[in-house]
Amino acid sequence: MSPSVASPSVAASSALPEIPVSSARARPNAARIEAVRHFNRAYTRRIGLLQDGLVDTPFSLTEARVLYELAQAPGTTATAVATVLGLDHGYLSRILKRFEKTGLVAKSASPEDRRQSLLTLSAAGATAFAELDRRSQDQVSAMLTALPDAAQQRLVGAMRAIETTLGADGQPAAVVLRPHCAGDMGFVLASHGAVYAAEQGWGPRFEALVAEIAADFLKTRNPEREHCWIAERDGVPVGSVFLVDGGDGVAKLRLLLVVPEARGLGIGRRLVEACIAFARARGYRTVALWTQSILTEARGLYASLGFTLVTQEPHCAFGHDLLGETWELDLSVSV
Repeated sequence: MSPSVASPSVAASSALPEIPVSSARARPNAARIEAVRHFNRAYTRRIGLLQDGLVDTPFSLTEARVLYELAQAPGTTATAVATVLGLDHGYLSRILKRFEKTGLVAKSASPEDRRQSLLTLSAAGATAFAELDRRSQDQVSAMLTALPDAAQQRLVGAMRAIETTLGADGQPAAVVLRPHCAGDMGFVLASHGAVYAAEQGWGPRFEALVAEIAADFLKTRNPEREHCWIAERDGVPVGSVFLVDGGDGVAKLRLLLVVPEARGLGIGRRLVEACIAFARARGYRTVALWTQSILTEARGLYASLGFTLVTQEPHCAFGHDLLGETWELDLSVSV
């Protein structure tokens, strides 16, 4: 997202370029494909998925997942289990027959449809699952215990990033927007510095500007007129935005950012919408922001929410030749 900093006084400009909303998907190169395959090989070996039995039990990974689903949803159907796990119905049927034969699963006819069977773990099945679950917990605990706390946090964060990017059963974790609290300015500074250094090559001058904006906000903030939102996913900050009083009825949107691993979830839109709603409620006439022409996705977001590009001006504030842009949203226009 764009680093929205203090905008200069502006005058309306005409004949400005169309603002595209970038949605292009890039074809991965061979190195990226091999990196993913290397990770898959390393991780499956690390947690023992190549062994005959998962965590020294008689169950394969697939059988363990079937037991898990039956434990979580007693009275479910084979069709539902196959859908959740993406399993071939014939393959699942063979697993369930083995479970029935060994007394792990009990079947009963559905009262709504006598042709359909409801599946429930038997007492023996519940005992087998409890042991499987305990051993899995112990395995992961041992793996994490071998790492220092900071490394554990990095590992869990990386796993969350993979899950978020690829999707988890089509149900991404809930994202909440909350007011800033102690320590959040450290996240704002670190995330802006790291993301824009990696993605745009912006160095210390940009990071210093972010630090100045955050410090000014903490020192001079008027709580009735100014606000900061932190987007949080699974208790971890993944985005931020500020709205500050620019005077003369103008609210300035600043430091909008969503970290790369949380993009694609609509967080940036929610953050900007929160700013707009706050500005309307506080009686501002306009929301203004300053961004850069190279940040096409952010510009597309602003355009989609009704902001208008009003001026462009070249600069070299961050050690690169850039085209700065001021965008405005007229709050007197009904939505």
